[in-house]
Amino acid sequence: MKKKILFSLRSPYREQLDVVGFRFGHGRKALAVVGAMRGNEVQQMYVCSQMVQELKKLEARDRIAEDCEILVVPCVNYYSMNIGKRFWAMDNTDINRMFPGYDQGETTQRIADGVFSSLQGYEYGIQLASFYQPGIFLPHVKMMDTGFTDPAIMKDFGLEFGIIRKPRPYDTTTLNYNWQIWETKAFSVYANATDEIDERAAEEAVNAILRFMDNRGIVKAKTPPGYITAILNESETGQVRSDHAGIFFSRTEIGKRVGRGDVLGIITDPFDGELVSEIRSPVSGTVYFAYHSPLINAKTVCFKIIK
Repeated sequence: MKKKILFSLRSPYREQLDVVGFRFGHGRKALAVVGAMRGNEVQQMYVCSQMVQELKKLEARDRIAEDCEILVVPCVNYYSMNIGKRFWAMDNTDINRMFPGYDQGETTQRIADGVFSSLQGYEYGIQLASFYQPGIFLPHVKMMDTGFTDPAIMKDFGLEFGIIRKPRPYDTTTLNYNWQIWETKAFSVYANATDEIDERAAEEAVNAILRFMDNRGIVKAKTPPGYITAILNESETGQVRSDHAGIFFSRTEIGKRVGRGDVLGIITDPFDGELVSEIRSPVSGTVYFAYHSPLINAKTVCFKIIK
């Protein structure tokens, strides 16, 4: 294992920002794994730290394929993580909306440019992703349909679901999208939590990535058997939104099968405690995202269901 600073940024107010990567093996650029891009992505950073531990063991046992290099970047934005902010602390911009970056631009554009220059050229790229709303996900893998990769490759992760999504205009400045434009087969892995650590889900994500590497011939690793992955388009999923603001209580769990009309959650008035809304499922299917915060606004995505 080699620990290397991939990008450095001086600050007049704090210590220098050093984005660190851990390299394993040597030769062609086989796989890059990126963790926390935002300051609240603690679970994503933790998964990468566990990947580092597993890869150290595999390297010691000579289980990394010859002529294969693996790069793990646990955290890009620990400046914001240290003070509990999701986005860049100075101007509240999102690094994952600045790719491929610009070395003469704003601070987050320069960070994106410096990081992306180290991530280019890998055959495969995996980003530990999070959702913009506070919530928990059923572990799954997702890819953007840019026409540059084969969705069937998602089956190598052995997760229950692989979801294909059409990129929207705002996706064109994300790491995942730009990886694919520069000919890296890129995937997003969702590992349940974001700002708290779920060890069980983290272990499942680590096993999925190891399973992927084993199936792709990058490492030789023994992992628990995975699922026969169901590949589906994002159009086959449904969003459920709240119709009222108030105190939110979930009445279901991720991974649970629900029927049309089942109660998924309730909202009560924060002042008098009266029930103001019952959130019911508009379709039958499997819950794969659940909102996870005590307060909710109207029109907020509170559940996602695979139909």
